[in-house]
Amino acid sequence: MNTKHIEKIVRPGTPHFVGDGFRVHNFIPGTSSMERMDPFIMMDYNAPYVFPPSEIPKGVDVHPHKGFETVTIAYKGKVEHADSAGGGGVIGEGDVQWMTAGNGILHKEFHETEWSKSGGLFHMMQLWVNLPAKYKTTPPKYQAIKNADIPKVPITDGEVAVIAGEYNGVKGAASTFSPIHMYNVRLQRGGKTTLSFPKHYTTTLVTVEGSIRVNEQEEVAADHFVLFKNDGENFTLEATSDALILVLSGEPIAEPIAAYGPFVMNTRQELIQAFQDFEQGKFGELK
Repeated sequence: MNTKHIEKIVRPGTPHFVGDGFRVHNFIPGTSSMERMDPFIMMDYNAPYVFPPSEIPKGVDVHPHKGFETVTIAYKGKVEHADSAGGGGVIGEGDVQWMTAGNGILHKEFHETEWSKSGGLFHMMQLWVNLPAKYKTTPPKYQAIKNADIPKVPITDGEVAVIAGEYNGVKGAASTFSPIHMYNVRLQRGGKTTLSFPKHYTTTLVTVEGSIRVNEQEEVAADHFVLFKNDGENFTLEATSDALILVLSGEPIAEPIAAYGPFVMNTRQELIQAFQDFEQGKFGELK
């Protein structure tokens, strides 16, 4: 079958807050290096958490980014985004915001104002996707991707929502700078499907809801992270309860990574330049 086997299964570690609005478990680079996970260089997973009502929206105030893309997937709750390139909007259940920091941007993310007033269940994923060196100076851009605009491909006992890349010839909603597949796979209990990605792609998944069995043997509980070996192409997912699985597979960019705080470049000198550009106001303005 040319099976892609599991390298490791990681349970969610101790959560920490990013700002005061995101209670996250860090899977990347916390459990695997950026180089091993390339092109996925950061993963903060906000497992389901109830925020109490708040008149002042919680979140992360203005901060810079350069050299990569941020991808936020909303499962429960609402997030409001604004950036110095004029991008912005609100994402809710099933929506995705895909921000290309490129040559430098300021942005902020908060719980949406009205949602914040009532509070409730909040469940999100934020990823950082690296950019190839030739695109690290690309102009910033923002993709607001509504759930209704994400193609849903029916499968036996479920569906595959194609955020990026393609599945069975159906292209995803997001545009990317390197080959990336990003799916939300929904399976009813007992449902089973096989996915296939090139052997050399970095492939991982998170059980967002429910529990699954991988390759008919490995049990994976809710909120767990799975990293696959680069030893084959195909793996099977079977839902042992109704399940939603975020599946990521991308071609490694295979370039040097120089990362510090909110900047991800290729060399230390480029990092120093990024800090200088930020301090000189070259990322624009955002209040």
